[in-house]
Amino acid sequence: MTRLFTSTGYLDAQDETTDFPLETLPPFLRVLLTTDGTVTKSLEAFFWEPVEVKNCGQSYCTLDVDAPVINRKAGDTVMRRTVQLLGKKTSRCFATAISLIATEILPVPLRQQLEKGEVGVGELLRECGLETYREIVAIGRGSHTDSGIHDSVWRSYRIVMEHQAFIQITEFFPISLYSSF
Repeated sequence: MTRLFTSTGYLDAQDETTDFPLETLPPFLRVLLTTDGTVTKSLEAFFWEPVEVKNCGQSYCTLDVDAPVINRKAGDTVMRRTVQLLGKKTSRCFATAISLIATEILPVPLRQQLEKGEVGVGELLRECGLETYREIVAIGRGSHTDSGIHDSVWRSYRIVMEHQAFIQITEFFPISLYSSF
């Protein structure tokens, strides 16, 4: 598995890990794609408004195919969760995210909070004080038709705790929203 942006926020044109032309994107969108911090805080600082994590649905499901980013096989059970990051003042949708979560790795209190579906994953991890890190594994351009985002850029990353990947998140950012900045 390739890890992107581990030591720099820049990919050389000759870098073969992706053929996606990052230099053509609005600068802030490049920041969002390459950051290993939480996107929510960056959005709040850039747009200067609080961001709400709206849970659009979550449920446990059995994987039909392997999820190698989090070391899960077809037949394993994970929580699938879809959220939108919305401006509390403007209701703009800044991003849509789909997560696959191996909840059995989580401490019970954290798992219970997550199952309630009331807060975002990043906020929950910060509040619990768990030592985690993120590894960006893919970026690209495409559409996310379930959310109505037809032209977006996306990134997939995993969150690792105690050397175990337990969350895979793919975030979709609508290009049109960021093009005017």
